[in-house]
Amino acid sequence: MKKTIIQIYEVQKPKEAEALINLGVNHIGSVLVDQAQWKKPAIRKTVKVIQQSGARSGLIPLFQDPIKIFQTIDYYQPDFVHFCEVLSPFPGDHASMIREYDALLSLQLDVKDRFPRVDIMRSLSVPLPGLPQPDDIQKNILGFTERFAPFSDYFLIDTLIWNPEGAFGQPVPGYVGITGAVCDWNIARAVIKASPIPVILAGGLSGENVFEAIVSLKPAGVDSCTQTNALDRNGHPVRFKKDMKKVHWFVEEVRRADQSIRGECFAEQCDDAKRV
Repeated sequence: MKKTIIQIYEVQKPKEAEALINLGVNHIGSVLVDQAQWKKPAIRKTVKVIQQSGARSGLIPLFQDPIKIFQTIDYYQPDFVHFCEVLSPFPGDHASMIREYDALLSLQLDVKDRFPRVDIMRSLSVPLPGLPQPDDIQKNILGFTERFAPFSDYFLIDTLIWNPEGAFGQPVPGYVGITGAVCDWNIARAVIKASPIPVILAGGLSGENVFEAIVSLKPAGVDSCTQTNALDRNGHPVRFKKDMKKVHWFVEEVRRADQSIRGECFAEQCDDAKRV
């Protein structure tokens, strides 16, 4: 049985990456927030530090200009590039999302053609639990899963915030992530079971709930950003600054979950042997 991938995001400095590597983090991601200032020597050095350690580096470009994205990948040479545009699963948005899918797929195909050694991670937007029409929402998300899987190497499930007015309440407009909120795990479980490629679960994961998430859903990996960030004086998460104690707790709980699942598998094997 493979160990669960541990992925930590918004790491922009080499020293912070080194600290995460020492804690046992496998995937470490950085974020580019400004298309006009996409060259960041500190992030480039961070990518190299990660790769030299044997961990994997990820990069999220929060812009959509294909030329800039190609330049970015060429400059940083990450192990994987992560696209996290919102894919609305709501029935009323289905037609527009199908049109958007064509542009996103075209970009992924171009990236694969130009950078065959760079993996692609695609975010899937899963809403909070308790919304109406959950079956229709799940069906649409599984549709995106089926369509993007042949052209992606990983999926990442993240939380989509939606309010009664029908607007998205994402911290970064147009992109899913960094909400600190847990998505609908019933839908997430269906995606994990249906996906032919590895699925990483994100959305409000911390040392408090990651054990339950892994044991219940059995994703290929788990991702944390907001819930492992440092806090300011008012108790609000600080972007691009990790709390290493929180990360350490997160890693410990992931490995505890792995051991628990291994124990379950061993017990099942013993039961099977007795039946024979």
